[in-house]
Order: sequence, then structure tokens, then C-alpha cells
Amino acid sequence: MLTVDFDHLGVGPGSRVIDVGCGAGRHSFEAYRRGADIVAFDQNAEDLAEVAVMFEAMAAESQVPDYAKAETVCGDALELPYGDGEFDVVIASEILEHVPRDTQAIAELTRVLKPGGALAVTVPRWLPERICWALSDEYHANEGGHVRIYRADELRDKITARGLRYRDQDFAHALHAPYWWLKCAVGVRNDDHPLVRAYHRMLVWDMMSAPTLTRTAERLLNPLVGKSVALYFTKPADAR
Repeated sequence: MLTVDFDHLGVGPGSRVIDVGCGAGRHSFEAYRRGADIVAFDQNAEDLAEVAVMFEAMAAESQVPDYAKAETVCGDALELPYGDGEFDVVIASEILEHVPRDTQAIAELTRVLKPGGALAVTVPRWLPERICWALSDEYHANEGGHVRIYRADELRDKITARGLRYRDQDFAHALHAPYWWLKCAVGVRNDDHPLVRAYHRMLVWDMMSAPTLTRTAERLLNPLVGKSVALYFTKPADAR
């Protein structure tokens, strides 16, 4: 389940990509499939170990081009261990809402991006997220939880203030918004609630089968209640 639309980024053979806060690796895997040289970067070593196993399995099963490279790196998004302008594409999906010093993280994402390169940032969208916060403190008030709710224009302005040019935005995962509202209403950790289990089965079926009905419904609902907003930027070719 991708939040970033890779068609906006031009990821392909030889692209050098870093997925900052990669988590379980979903965007890293897609970049690898497309032939990129991908760095899956996260502070969670356990998650990275599983991502590394998947990289190896993808290569063993010939799911990726022979020339593509993949590695996992554990570190801090506030101090990326790379030089200026090392990456053609930088992805930061669903991480900035967790970071107290988000302006420092944005500065690092911008710094390692090559002039002419593309940045994709996704965060929970304001309205669906506000409903989750209203329904449940447990949803966000925990260690490593969400520390803020962004408005898209606020986040856009923080990033363009670093010299990047805004290109586009879109929305994703409208069918997931009601799922999280439901979980917040009955208890975020109450996965055994009958309604939660039923909705989860539907989401899994949708992801595995991609039926026309639900794909069309989500596409129509995304502008209204998409759970995430994705913002796309480029770094001017003459940037220093």
C-alpha cells in the first residue's frame, strides 16, 4: 500500500533514492523494483532487519533488476549521515508528524537532495487526523506518537522556505480513515472488536484483490477524506 505516487518522482534505473523513516519498507521496496539504488533509513533497527531480509528475498526471486542496489541504514533523521546533494529522490512518508523538531528534519531532507531532484513528503491529513485526536488520546499521546496535526499549506510553506519548489499534492487512503476512526472509538489496541476485525478484513481484501468497486470509491473519496496528503517538490537545478 503506497502513499507516495512514484509516477511523480521519476524513479527508475540508476536513481539514487533515500526513504527516510522507511518503517516496514513499502516505499523502499517499490523503488528497488523500479531499479533504483535505494537506502532504507530508519531509527528502528528491528524494522530495518526485516526490510533487509525482504531486500534479499526480492533479489533472490528476481523481482528486481540485477543492477539495482539496496541497503538499510540505522540513524537519526535530524542528522542524516550523507553529504549535500547525494540523492536524486528523497521520500519522507508519515514521519514528520512524529518529529518535535520538524524544521530540522526538513532542513536535512532538503540538504541531501540533489539540485534538480524530487522530494515527496506525506503526513496525515488535517480533518481525518483531527477526528482521531478528538476520539482518542491514546491514538497520539504516547511515546513516539503524533506530536502535531499539519495543514497542507502549513507544511508546504515550511518546505518551500528551504528553497524547494512546490509541484503538486494528492490524497490517499480514504478507505482507511473510517477504520482509524472506528479504532479510536472502541480503543486503539482493541483489534478483537467485531467491527474492527470486519473492517480490517475488508481492507486486506481490497489490498489483495484491488476490485474495481473499492478502487473507484477510494479514488472518488480521496479528495474528501483521504487519510494522508502527499506533497511533491523539486530542488532548483541551480540550488546550492
